[in-house]
Amino acid sequence: MVPPLPEIQDRLAQREAKRGESPVMYQRWSELLFLHWSYDPLEIQQSLPAGLTVDTHDGRAWVGLFPFRMEGIRPRGLPALPWLSAFPEMNVRTYVYDEAGRPGVWFYSLDAARWIAVKIARKAFHLPYHHAEMAVNRDPDSGWIDYRSRRFQGAADASFRYRGATGSREEEAVPGSLDFFLVERYLLFSRDESAGKLFRGNVSHPPYRFRPAEVTDFQVDPIVAAGLSVPVGRPEHVAYVESVDVAIHPLEGGLT
Repeated sequence: MVPPLPEIQDRLAQREAKRGESPVMYQRWSELLFLHWSYDPLEIQQSLPAGLTVDTHDGRAWVGLFPFRMEGIRPRGLPALPWLSAFPEMNVRTYVYDEAGRPGVWFYSLDAARWIAVKIARKAFHLPYHHAEMAVNRDPDSGWIDYRSRRFQGAADASFRYRGATGSREEEAVPGSLDFFLVERYLLFSRDESAGKLFRGNVSHPPYRFRPAEVTDFQVDPIVAAGLSVPVGRPEHVAYVESVDVAIHPLEGGLT
């Protein structure tokens, strides 16, 4: 039997789930571009592990592609290390909920420019990280960001050119809106394939303050490399976030 879709209160509850508890790590996510396309929920459900159900908004599933900068990574109680704590990252994700009705994120892939970060994340968080050659350049006058990524193993190259829309205001997502469904996520799920166990992990941060984005170049190869059908047309939802400070909490679960 398929669990019912999470209600608004279930979604809001995840924002507060770990507030006040000690995280294991701190990060800052900067220059985030959110690109989303809608998908047939059946296609997405078939790509998920047992124990997770595709989350939908107005009957449609959604897949997101996110280039950004990872900065200021440090374990709790330790300083950031320059050679490890800042690098570009890009991920492909969809939206799911577990058998308890907790809404969250399922990652198809995460590309990062630091080899050691890839190894740590795969081991500690069971996330499908890939090492990639990546470069990000931001024009200080115009604000345009040129972003390039080439995975060392596998065909998942991508390039983007984007910026926060000029003259636009930052705002928080309204509960119940598509913006809220897509950006307000505070729980990730991962799977240890060797042990066949599903885990969940909370992230804590202030609600995103986002604004429209101008995008003149994007590639969807990372989505196709994840085994999904080619997205049709331009992204149906586009947003930009300048930065957000994030606390990462320990994984829980480990159920088969």
